[in-house]
Amino acid sequence: MTNNLSKNPGRAARRRVGFTLVELLVVIAIIGVLVGLLLPAVQAAREAARRMSCSNNMKQIGIGIHDYHDSFKRFPMQMGGTQVRPMASDQDWYEATDEANQLTLGYLVGILPFIEQTPLWEQISQPNVVNLDLPQTPPPPPRVPAWPPMGPTITDENNMFGSGVNTRNTAYAPWMTEIQTFRCPSDPGVGLPAMGRTNYAANLGDAVDYMADGSYRRDLSVSSFRATAITASGRGFFVTRKFLKFRDIQDGTANTIAVGEITTDLGDRDKRTRAQARFAQFSNIRDNPQLCTGDIDPARPQFWAEGVSNLAASNQGRGFRWASGTATYSSFTTIRPPNSELCVTFFDTGQGMLSASSRHPGGVHILMGDGAVRFITDSIETGDQTMGTVHVNGTGPRQPGSRSPYGLWGALGTRGQKEVIDGEF
Repeated sequence: MTNNLSKNPGRAARRRVGFTLVELLVVIAIIGVLVGLLLPAVQAAREAARRMSCSNNMKQIGIGIHDYHDSFKRFPMQMGGTQVRPMASDQDWYEATDEANQLTLGYLVGILPFIEQTPLWEQISQPNVVNLDLPQTPPPPPRVPAWPPMGPTITDENNMFGSGVNTRNTAYAPWMTEIQTFRCPSDPGVGLPAMGRTNYAANLGDAVDYMADGSYRRDLSVSSFRATAITASGRGFFVTRKFLKFRDIQDGTANTIAVGEITTDLGDRDKRTRAQARFAQFSNIRDNPQLCTGDIDPARPQFWAEGVSNLAASNQGRGFRWASGTATYSSFTTIRPPNSELCVTFFDTGQGMLSASSRHPGGVHILMGDGAVRFITDSIETGDQTMGTVHVNGTGPRQPGSRSPYGLWGALGTRGQKEVIDGEF
């Protein structure tokens, strides 16, 4: 008997070509599993690359700070610049903000020439005629109106009094510039209302008294009491409106944080990027670092609870206004642990708890005074979080010159309290 298949072998071969539906589904399922396994690894690799780039930016800032000191024999000032005085009222202060920056510039402005940003520095240090509000209109001779050398204040139409006196400074091009070296790639924040963002903040130490204005009153006259108070509470690598030098870092630059990472506000009520303001005596926050913790959403502990309304305005977010030395924008304290809530006395111009923060899982980068970059975990030892901060009239562990009550984190933030860092962190 003759086998029909043997007479037509090609017919059998044709029947064996291709997949059944079951086989196809199995292959798709296997590919899905492999993609599912690979995707987290790809995301982790991308974050590792972003984290390394973030660390490199900090190293560049460290080099800039050291080069600045080599040139001027001091560190750049946090809340420095030019001023016009005397001024009899807040109205006078705001009307003068087109003539000077009123001692509001941050340390990042000073290091621009030392981090390969010379063209931007030249725009700032010279009279500037570029007006972003009138980009198509050539400036009339002779440079009228012109921005002053070192620029105006870093304010906008929604100033702290809501009076709308100053509306021009968003038209000053340098303050609106995004500088890649000042941005961490892991932070997705972009654009308005930030006026240019930064992720790298100056370390003011572990105390808050007069951290907003230093020894100066609102009219930019010097107060002897405030000068005494900031001497007691200004314990960080930077002190508001005061120049420091290497010789002032008595704990050693390898043991003192110079700059810490902060994340910028995305408009989502994040407790790390939108400060809560407590309109009360400044001592309330000074004496209670955990004053605002009860307002955190227990279901979403990274955010403020829905009923909390006394938050900073949308244009006063953390990391906004890179050129500003105002503490909310570009300073941090080593009191509350990294990635803790922001709690201040008066929106963006007040003093209070301003923690380091980041979009990296588990911690933040810090730049030590010697230029080394470290990664600090959220679980770093932070001492007694119920203890108020050191201040000029403090007693016991809060008296001037005392060691930081905030453990290793506080010790790393102070420059001259003789704390011993006895191991890796």
